[in-house]
Amino acid sequence: MFKVFVTRQIPEEGINMLKVKGYEVVVFPEDRVMTRDELKENVKGADAVLSLLTDKIDAEILDAAGAQLKIVANYAVGFDNLKLDDFKSKNIYASNTPDVLTNTVAEHTFGLILSVAQRITEGDRFTRAGKYHGWEPMMLLGNDLFKKTLGILGLGRIGSRVAHHGAKGFDMDIIYYDVRRNEEFEKEYNARFMATPEELLKEADFVSVHVPLLPTTKHLINAERLKMMKPSAYIVNTSRGPVIDEAALVDALKNKVIKGAGLDVYENEPNLAPGLSELENVVLTPHTASATEETRAAMSEVAAKNIITALEGQVPPNNLVK
Repeated sequence: MFKVFVTRQIPEEGINMLKVKGYEVVVFPEDRVMTRDELKENVKGADAVLSLLTDKIDAEILDAAGAQLKIVANYAVGFDNLKLDDFKSKNIYASNTPDVLTNTVAEHTFGLILSVAQRITEGDRFTRAGKYHGWEPMMLLGNDLFKKTLGILGLGRIGSRVAHHGAKGFDMDIIYYDVRRNEEFEKEYNARFMATPEELLKEADFVSVHVPLLPTTKHLINAERLKMMKPSAYIVNTSRGPVIDEAALVDALKNKVIKGAGLDVYENEPNLAPGLSELENVVLTPHTASATEETRAAMSEVAAKNIITALEGQVPPNNLVK
């Protein structure tokens, strides 16, 4: 009987799929991030591990599991928590859960854009605090999205879907930067390719960040690049926190270098940069861009399918180890 260790409780859909196959499924009983020592201890003897993005998996953890380990299935689309070179050297599969969260994250991204631009969460706080005493012509003025320029940094699945919502839903002009040009996308959305991030930042009214976290993308948005943006511009990040220098962003928001920001991810999660939570011109959500019942259940199923396929001796559909 194969043993599958799950590092934290996830929706039952995937767990049930593994149990139906007759696997022994062990779920860490506490609803928190495991310590490294706990992770090393609990993966021992596992044929498969279903990990979360908060679990750092490298050679030390793979060795602790034992030679029988065949796959680590990450319950996330991102995989910067997995040291893929170690997986490759040990001939162990790693997988992620792409596609199923694309629409949800894109919708959340637009929720952040609308919230910060039209001051929705600020207005909610204002009203709850008893400050609303009647309609006023100059109260909480925000900005329209209609016909504004939306800049997409990273044209993957999610970035493309955000662009779709902007172009089709709000008649926004689309510009994008990516390591690869996509002429088919340009034709479909009348989009323009920017050769550098700097060109995009200078022109966009709204910047939506969708790059993976790599050594080359850490602090892609720094103090220097924030100063290139329009004073009227907004930036939204639903990718990975360290892509933005959070301290520099706080300074930029305080000093009105840019107008506002929406963040679902943070540089040192769950901690926020000093002063960030005190600002009115930023909307903050707790890494919940994929947090819908439908999507989290689907992610659970995809992770389970990756495990089942690997344990049956085949290459998992979302294999990351090439």
